[in-house]
Formats: sequence, structure tokens, C-alpha cells
Amino acid sequence: MTKNNNLQQATFGAGCFWCIDTVLRKLNGVHKVESGFSGGHIKNPPYREVVQGRTGHAEVAHIEFDPEVITYQELLEVFWQVHDPTTLNRQGADVGTHYRSIILTHDKEQEEIANNMLAKLDQSDIFKDPIVTEIKPFEAFYPAESYHQDFYANNENMPYCTFVIKPKVDKLKRLFADKLK
Repeated sequence: MTKNNNLQQATFGAGCFWCIDTVLRKLNGVHKVESGFSGGHIKNPPYREVVQGRTGHAEVAHIEFDPEVITYQELLEVFWQVHDPTTLNRQGADVGTHYRSIILTHDKEQEEIANNMLAKLDQSDIFKDPIVTEIKPFEAFYPAESYHQDFYANNENMPYCTFVIKPKVDKLKRLFADKLK
């Protein structure tokens, strides 16, 4: 396999990282997806402390993508649609600051694109409530334990996967069929 030196990075939190990890893995142009933590105030946070709200981190998916195949804006379009960006520190029954909606930008261009999209979405009628997604510069990413990686593919029959993740995958297939692997 040839290494593509034009790969870029993106980091998104949209509730439980198992959900956003699963969705992003299915997109053409996404080369690597890793579940973990970002946006907090301590180095190498243990999962137990993150979920107890002690570290300030969000559960995120950190990806490498080919912008010649899928643009950052297209990734954000998927991000906005596969979770509810209007609920503060929660997605469905998952509650806590680590489940917040967050975009961690890797450069000024990503920051501009994210802020412009947020402004347009806020002015539209797409969401009935205001968007609470946090947009801030990326500082560091800490991978979660190995059992969190590609969780859906390895645990597809678990109730959480069936009732929470699968509907997001179905929505992705319905809205973004042309972007799937």
C-alpha cells in the first residue's frame, strides 16, 4: 500500500466515541479512525476518570482522511447529521461533559470552515434548538483502550450497538450513500 503524504487529520466528538468512530470508518477517503479523548486538561487520561468528568476531555474520533476524496466540509456535513448538536453534554441517554458535541480544529482553515458552517446552520431551520457544539483548537489526542477501537464491528449484536449505533449507520447510508466505501 502506498503511503499518501496528503492525508489530513480531523477530530470530532459527537457523544459516545463508538458512534462517531463507526460512522467515520464507513466513509470513502477516511484512512484511519481511532477512538480516544481530547479537549481536556490532563495528559493520558484514564477512561474511568474521563467518564467521571474529572479530566475535561470529550470522547472523540481522531481520523486521517484524504481531502482529494472527501473534504473537511463533507466530513462536517456528516458530523452535523449523525448526532444532535443541540443537546449540551449529552446524546440520548449518554450524559456527561465527555459526551459533548465538539470539533477540534487542526488549523485555521478547519476553524474557518467549522465556524462558517455553524453560523449557517444556526441561521437555518435545520435544528429547532440552538447548536451547542464547541469549536476549539486541537491540542492533543489520547487513544482509548484497545477494546474501544472499532467497537461496533466487534460487538454488533450488543444492545447499545443495535439500538444506538445502528440507527446512526442507517441514517448515514440514507443521507450519504454516495460517500460510503
